[in-house]
Amino acid sequence: MDKLKVKIVSEKYKAEDLLPEYKTDGSAGMDLKAAIEDNMILLPGERKLIPSGIAISLSDKNTVALIYARSGLASKYGIGLANSVGVVDSDYRGEIFCPLINLSDKEFILKPLERMAQLIIAPVHIMDIEVVEELDSTLRGIGGFGHTGR
Repeated sequence: MDKLKVKIVSEKYKAEDLLPEYKTDGSAGMDLKAAIEDNMILLPGERKLIPSGIAISLSDKNTVALIYARSGLASKYGIGLANSVGVVDSDYRGEIFCPLINLSDKEFILKPLERMAQLIIAPVHIMDIEVVEELDSTLRGIGGFGHTGR
């Protein structure tokens, strides 16, 4: 697989402390770290915008950076992203923030430089929209939620 050039800048910590990293050879996502100076408490039901301390530059305008929750934080502590998936467009140059939400009934303490979300780079297909009278038919047709049964 070809590698995509991504430039990263950090002003809050030494850049090497905040660099996202793949934890295993098969990881699709790179972990983003919390660029906070002190422990931060997330109360049950509370959401806070957490800085990652980095900004990125994607070398290909047909790519996007997607921010996902870390499955371990979500399943063990109820910590997710308030927007489900974050979208970082290829022309955005500002710092990446993660809107963490505590969906559990217990407070959660986020520590400085703790891994809080994961970053995945994906291709983008620009749409060429055509207005038509009707769509082509398929076997499924308009069958929506639950159409195949339980």
